Amino acid sequence: MRRRVGGVAAIQKHQLAQARFKDKGSEIADDQLQHMTKQMETFRSNLQEFAGKYKSKIKKNPQFRQQFQEMCSATGVDPLASSKGFWADMLGVGDFYYELGVQIVEVCLATRHRNGGIMNLEELRRLLLKSRNLASKQEDIGYDDLLRAIDKLKILGEGFRTIACGSARDHIVQSVPAELNVDHTKVIQKGSSTGYVTLTILVEEFGWEKVRAEKAIVDLIREGLVWVDEQFQDYMQQSHRSTHFSKQVEKLFYESRFREPCTAEIMSKSVLNFLPCSFFNVGNTLKSHGEICGFLRDKDVA
Repeated sequence: MRRRVGGVAAIQKHQLAQARFKDKGSEIADDQLQHMTKQMETFRSNLQEFAGKYKSKIKKNPQFRQQFQEMCSATGVDPLASSKGFWADMLGVGDFYYELGVQIVEVCLATRHRNGGIMNLEELRRLLLKSRNLASKQEDIGYDDLLRAIDKLKILGEGFRTIACGSARDHIVQSVPAELNVDHTKVIQKGSSTGYVTLTILVEEFGWEKVRAEKAIVDLIREGLVWVDEQFQDYMQQSHRSTHFSKQVEKLFYESRFREPCTAEIMSKSVLNFLPCSFFNVGNTLKSHGEICGFLRDKDVA
């Protein structure tokens, strides 16, 4: 006996069941939304109470401030960056990151002639603490504060950014609008950990072709982000280097230093005796070795 296929009534019954499921789903979603809204209101109330209770500690202790910031970020609240509203009145630090950002810009501009616009986060913090005279204000700034402030400087363009290098204190702060690709970043990261790089190090450690390593270093030299150490001469004489590359760097440095064309006659007299890519200085390494960098004359350092 042939089975009877459902007709119009069966279709209508199925549609009615789907509509009921849809209504029930919307009801459950509304209940969940109301429940979550109540939870968020409770959390916000508790957060306000917590902020009021530990207001002084949040302002003075950078580690505690970071933990408080991370707790707030989970709910989309950015209390330390707000210049108006409840959080600014409650904590009294509405302009905290903006003021810190201005001071970061001032320090970077003041030291750019010595470090080429690159320093590590630890050195930046040391200079900021000195300029802010925090001992009298009874407050401190941490590495997380600096990273957040620099992140907010992105609104000014690509002139300020950080390059990750291990822990937060080792991050590199770039304050020049130079376009750095992956190769440039690797060279900077290597230089920040060792204090210098050589052509051989880049070729052997990164597995690069010599031409690739030369291009990365020449680009950084042209931007004024690396310097050549003239006192590495003995080491460099023992190493095999491209004569063409050496002359290319000498010419580049002569024109950068004296602002005039480097002729064949000048090159033949070996006036500069620069050695290609023998030393890399960044951050506080520059402070201790800056006097021996070929690119920095005594009057430049002073």
